[in-house]
Amino acid sequence: MGKSRTDHASDTAIAEEVRAKTPKFYRVIILNDDFTSMEFVVHILESVFMKSPSEAVQIMLHVHKSGRGVAGIFTKQIAEAKIEIVHQRAKAEGFPLRCVLEEE
Repeated sequence: MGKSRTDHASDTAIAEEVRAKTPKFYRVIILNDDFTSMEFVVHILESVFMKSPSEAVQIMLHVHKSGRGVAGIFTKQIAEAKIEIVHQRAKAEGFPLRCVLEEE
């Protein structure tokens, strides 16, 4: 039959296994530069990172004033994919906009 409810050793092993599979999260950081337009940064935040217009403007202003800002927090694979999209779109528009990844 099945395991009894008093088998705590196997419950602990299962709990540890679940914890071990929890993915790490990473921040996508947008870096300020002197050439990328504020409008383009807002567009990127809305279209790639799915921010509302007001939130995108707030993040863009933070990047402008402090030199960097968090665009979002994702698993590594998703964060890397979003960074690649940003870099491709920026290059296509002639902007040097860069993003970096930081472990959460």
